[in-house]
Amino acid sequence: MPPKPRAHSAISTLKRPSTQAEPKTRWLSLGGLEVEEPIEAEGDSASLCWHVRSNMAPSISMKYGLLTSRRSLCSKIFPHATCRQRPTEIKSLSSSANSSSQHDEQYCIDLVRSRDYEGFVCSLLLPEAARRSSLALRAFNVELAQVKDSVSQKTIGLMRMQFWKTAVEDIYRDDPPVQPVSVELWRAVRKHTLTRRWLLKIIAEREKDMEDRAYRNLQELETYAENTQSSLLYLLLETLGVKNVHADHAASHIGKAHGIVTCLRATLYHSQRRKVYLPMDICMLHGASQEDFIRGSREQNVRDVVYDIASQAHIHLQHARSFSKNVPDAAMPAFLHTVAIEDYLERVRKVDFDVFHHSLQRRNPLLPIQLYFRSWKKTY
Repeated sequence: MPPKPRAHSAISTLKRPSTQAEPKTRWLSLGGLEVEEPIEAEGDSASLCWHVRSNMAPSISMKYGLLTSRRSLCSKIFPHATCRQRPTEIKSLSSSANSSSQHDEQYCIDLVRSRDYEGFVCSLLLPEAARRSSLALRAFNVELAQVKDSVSQKTIGLMRMQFWKTAVEDIYRDDPPVQPVSVELWRAVRKHTLTRRWLLKIIAEREKDMEDRAYRNLQELETYAENTQSSLLYLLLETLGVKNVHADHAASHIGKAHGIVTCLRATLYHSQRRKVYLPMDICMLHGASQEDFIRGSREQNVRDVVYDIASQAHIHLQHARSFSKNVPDAAMPAFLHTVAIEDYLERVRKVDFDVFHHSLQRRNPLLPIQLYFRSWKKTY
């Protein structure tokens, strides 16, 4: 007969059915673990190894440290035991990785929805295969765009830009920083083989914009828009698998129109902070000073400045649409932002180019419907 089990306050002996010879092992319960204990035969000094079986279901909250603690506890109580990591433990670690991935994706979704609502709605209308990557790219763009207004010193802003430069290089070495946007951008790069040049161009142009001065002329504003908004559109086309010269030309003009309209829309925000970024050559042409914009003047010369700038955005929009017959249908979702651009230009026209009019500060509640309708028609 086997010896009676040793008494232990934390261990209870579990009876197991025996159909043949006397058992050489017994099963003990230790806080959710079942431990198979070898029973030494008389005269036999060799001991069998332990086999630990976990009855706990895999949980997202189970961490590697918890698993290690269990093995450590088991080894202290039973020094001759051998704990084996079961598939349930591996599954729990996999679940933890999936949870982290979902957190990164949700972070980008929340960031874009709060900072770039129009871009968020446009991304939702993209094909599912490109949607997550689109949100990662837009989150990357938002991160860069908000650096200028979120730092008190230029040096700090330049340090952040350097972080993103290094991050992009690390992403293409498959070693992204542990930061939600960086990780999501890495996934997008791996999935669609995105061009590094466009990402670095966006960073470089945002870095130059840290100079915090007005654009000297309209061409300088267009260059800024081309290197930021157009570069983003080129990347969106890559997520859609589109390689077409006509689509690239359209993206160039749409990006310029988008950048110009963004500059106009931000006029009130900047003027409240005693800053003006509108092209100086057009302001001088109509005799409008920076102080006029800071005071929120609605005089005719201020309206004329807005008219000239808005007209240039409209021209780029028309140029982009001139390529529509040669642009493949697959590229259309990348250009949905033209709906928001056109909407603003129409609203500013209705208020006689008064850029400070209160109606321009409200979000168009019908915009999602208009975007969906344009998406259904496959036009831009």
